[in-house]
Amino acid sequence: MSRKNKPRRQEGPSASDVLALVGEAGPTGITAQQLMLKLGIDKRERDLLQAVLAALIANGKAETAKRGRYVAAGGRTTEGKGAGTEAFLDIIASGAGYARVGTGEDDVYIPEHAVGTALHGDKVLIRVQRGRGRPEGKVLAVLERRRTRFVGKVEKRGPQFMLLADDQKMNRPLLITAEDLHGALPGEKVVAEMAPWTNPRELPRCRVEKILGKAGEHEVEIHAILAEFDLPSEFPAAVEAAAEAIPGGISASEVAKRRDVRAITTLTIDPEDAKDLDDALSLRKLDNGHWEVGIHIADVSHYVVPGSIVDKEAAARATSVYLVDRVVPMLPERLSNNLCSLNPHEDKLSFSAIFEMDAKARVVSEWFGRTIMRSDRRFAYAQAQAIIDGGEGEFKQEVLTLYELSKVLRKERMDNGALEVGGNEVKFRLDDRGRPIEVYEKVMGPANWLIEEFMLLANKQVAASISRRKGGAPPFVYRIHDLPDPEKVQQLRMLAKSFGHELKTDGRPEDLPKAINALMQKIKGSEEENILKQLTIRSMSKAIYSTDNIGHYGLAFRDYTHFTSPIRRYPDLMVHRAMAHYLAGGKALNKQALELSCVHSSQMEKRAADAERASIKFKQAEYLLSRVGQTFTGIVSGLTAWGMYVELVENKCEGMIALRDLPGDRYAFIQEQYTVVGQRTGRRFRLGDELQVMVRSVDMEKRTVDFSLVDEVEIPLQPAKTGRGQWDETRPYPASEGHGHRKGFRSPKGTGSKKARKEKSGKGKKGR
Repeated sequence: MSRKNKPRRQEGPSASDVLALVGEAGPTGITAQQLMLKLGIDKRERDLLQAVLAALIANGKAETAKRGRYVAAGGRTTEGKGAGTEAFLDIIASGAGYARVGTGEDDVYIPEHAVGTALHGDKVLIRVQRGRGRPEGKVLAVLERRRTRFVGKVEKRGPQFMLLADDQKMNRPLLITAEDLHGALPGEKVVAEMAPWTNPRELPRCRVEKILGKAGEHEVEIHAILAEFDLPSEFPAAVEAAAEAIPGGISASEVAKRRDVRAITTLTIDPEDAKDLDDALSLRKLDNGHWEVGIHIADVSHYVVPGSIVDKEAAARATSVYLVDRVVPMLPERLSNNLCSLNPHEDKLSFSAIFEMDAKARVVSEWFGRTIMRSDRRFAYAQAQAIIDGGEGEFKQEVLTLYELSKVLRKERMDNGALEVGGNEVKFRLDDRGRPIEVYEKVMGPANWLIEEFMLLANKQVAASISRRKGGAPPFVYRIHDLPDPEKVQQLRMLAKSFGHELKTDGRPEDLPKAINALMQKIKGSEEENILKQLTIRSMSKAIYSTDNIGHYGLAFRDYTHFTSPIRRYPDLMVHRAMAHYLAGGKALNKQALELSCVHSSQMEKRAADAERASIKFKQAEYLLSRVGQTFTGIVSGLTAWGMYVELVENKCEGMIALRDLPGDRYAFIQEQYTVVGQRTGRRFRLGDELQVMVRSVDMEKRTVDFSLVDEVEIPLQPAKTGRGQWDETRPYPASEGHGHRKGFRSPKGTGSKKARKEKSGKGKKGR
């Protein structure tokens, strides 16, 4: 029975039902929102659920865990002293580490001398020693390496050869014997395999497997990034051959199986340089005055047969990867740019979601199925935006109508609590040798939103059509987004309060998105906007793929999936196949097989994002390499125990100022206040502060940039309050004092007023 058709519980959920679900969740635990979805109860019964949970905890049958989750009593990993506990190790800059034991457990500190041969990300067996302070541990054994293949630069140190890995988490050089160099020379980038390492008193060894070329060259570095993240640079010949052999024609029998929408005006709106056009919109006025909007998606499932060599390669890649200068596609070019791409004036096979909508963009009826379509016009975003801004152009009325409907959809989504805290993309203009000559932001505008809203609508309605089926939801692929971290939300609330703002939610998670959006509107254009927006983003969970539908918190959707990009995302292809199967009356699919694919796709999505970020960092470092010694205006974008990250206003490049290099004082990072504070002067730096910085140095191997603070204001030593009317000469100002001007203390921007900086430097914000 679907949640929609379950009878309403007047007395609330039973303790046995709740405890069963908590137990099924295992050591990971389950949130109250997840319990509500699984039990089919609404917000009005939330208090009854909380009462049941409180009773279970009081009776010793359940326990609270981190991130607002609940676990069965005894369900958390609580290995005693002397017993071995499995954990994943995070190595920090000092060489020590923290072992992540499991949900609900505190991380275990591992001193550097107790790390042994474990490396960052390894699965290890530790012994926990609980003392009076924080728990400490020792690595007993390495159970599984995070990675054994490393990409790096070969260097000669005396008579020995070393590999300096590009992976910044690899804090040790690897020794290479002369016979294991396999022709590699100092200064070259290589791919190497680490040998088994068991003695922590010796350096780990490796052997060169592949020589990429001279370090620093554009092609070499991009291929190094692909190799570092174990991403392919090309398709196997057999996959290319299989793709070329796929028939391209559309038979009459295939057309007869599909809904023919070729006569309806259909448009695509994409980036100007896009070659894989996987979505299109159609529009027509119905006799009853309503609008019929069709969201047509390339029917990749028609061409890619499950289990084929092309399908296996696509499943392994799981996603296309977008680096600064290229796309590493999920599908070979014959499919992504030719057969499946919805190019204009060509008959194309599609999978469609077609909606009848009234003037207020409310869905009156919907239809899902396979279609044959034909795009009448390809728009670049800029061309569609010109029409929206009042210009003339072909299909003007269709573009404007779709835009007006999208505005209603967007407003409704925001009113329902969808979060809107995202930023813009960093893009590069490269010369013919791949060197960056310009860095700029790709700004999202109404034309982007037009497409986004209809894609969101299709994704939401497709998911709902399965999850709300009469008789129960069969296994399916969902895009889910969990509740934010309660501790980080509380940190955001306290920081907002220090700026004079309130984040009111009455303790209910479902109220948080609206409260955050209200806060974002209130602080727009203020000095504190950046810091609060950054902390909001950091409090959010990561969206993943799953067969368990817990909803999408950030979008405020009860049901959500990915249906609209099967050319570049394998989960979308899975959704198309599942939809076709269920629309044809097929039986329930194998949930376990779907879940395994979901887990793999989520992992590959993260890997692709990390590779994209690495390519951006490389090009940002390369861009600033020729600007060492120049001064720029920057904004503090991150704070850590070792330094302040600063994003340059002019070009969005990011670098770091080490805390040890800040002049005039010893500075420390105060985690609870998310502030860097001078121990003697009380001078403080916070997210969003505007600074003048100089490009001090660039490390192309590590893709990092070091800044130094261009200090134009002397901060006098000031004591800090310890109580009402009392002062303590040894302590900095507390965060509760707020942010801004104080008597005898002035550093709201870190370096004084804009006017003072301009008068002293003779220049404004533009870097020199």
